[in-house]
Amino acid sequence: MGYWRSEYCRMIATGPHSLTAFVIFCGLWPLSILYGLVMVLRRSLYRFGLKKTYRASVPVICVGNLTTGGTGKTPMVDFLARHLGARGIKCAIISRGYAGRYRQKAGRVFDANGNRLMTPEECGDEPYLLAVRNPEVPVYVARNRKLGVQAAEQDGAHLLLLDDGFQHLALHRDANIVLLDAKYPIGNGHLLPAGMLREPLSALQRANLLILTRHDEQANLPLTAHVPVMRSRHVLAGTLKSLAGEVVSAKDWVGKNCLAFAGIAKPEAFFTALRKFGFRYIDEMPLADHQEYNQEILNRLLGSCHNYDMLVTTEKDAVKLSSARFPLPCYQIGVDLVFDDMTPLDNLLDQILESGI
Repeated sequence: MGYWRSEYCRMIATGPHSLTAFVIFCGLWPLSILYGLVMVLRRSLYRFGLKKTYRASVPVICVGNLTTGGTGKTPMVDFLARHLGARGIKCAIISRGYAGRYRQKAGRVFDANGNRLMTPEECGDEPYLLAVRNPEVPVYVARNRKLGVQAAEQDGAHLLLLDDGFQHLALHRDANIVLLDAKYPIGNGHLLPAGMLREPLSALQRANLLILTRHDEQANLPLTAHVPVMRSRHVLAGTLKSLAGEVVSAKDWVGKNCLAFAGIAKPEAFFTALRKFGFRYIDEMPLADHQEYNQEILNRLLGSCHNYDMLVTTEKDAVKLSSARFPLPCYQIGVDLVFDDMTPLDNLLDQILESGI
């Protein structure tokens, strides 16, 4: 399955590049046409009022994307929560709780006193990480995100951040911030499953701000944007932390052999960035996005610990490893967003805050 998965991932990112990829594309292309028709019908139902859109009593900012795969939505929501907090705005985060087991109407990850109400397995790794990184910001999980919005409204939130909600037309948004990976902004240009697009490019008409993530000087947006475009980079934090959150100094890792593992959408980007940290040698273990650390996976990690001095993983993975016992030190490292120019984002926030609060 590894070969076929690799061929498929490369095909949806850059187009058919081999006979195998072309066969895969031809088999999936009719399904993409059908998927596109379903999306058109769905949008029409909302446009003509046959399906209702809920409008919250406070401003809602949505952070989403147009493609599958990791574009950096969670780091962006985290950044916005901190940025708004610095401006004195009492915001809350609403998440669907992807890959979590929570099935009640709506619930908070931590209560107002900082007591944990859900485990990472219940709420999902990303909502839990957002709650840990932003203890002053309520994080709500709800499969029906309208219920999460209503819970946040009742608790007195002044502004809501909707995580991964660009395709969630059942909620009115005062602003849509859409993230595009600078390397593959629209993939091969086709809809799922023959491509990476969740919606046609015309959906970008709903966007108020586009952000090219993982940007470098060679990356350009392959379409004409009608809204401001920002560029950002993902930068690993300058320190490592133990699974318990204790910061360790550079002498604890420089020149040592490391086994790095990551259950995120694009682990290769994490591994590449990690190589700048001064390790003598890094071996890589990519895992599935939102990886569940069951005993099988833990045994795989335990069996791979030989010949290394330490383990390193992402914050997203670390929240699910608090009870793990490794024979080697295991550290986590966070990701920060760095923007070339904050002006478009600040202008958008000013417009929303002036009109809505």
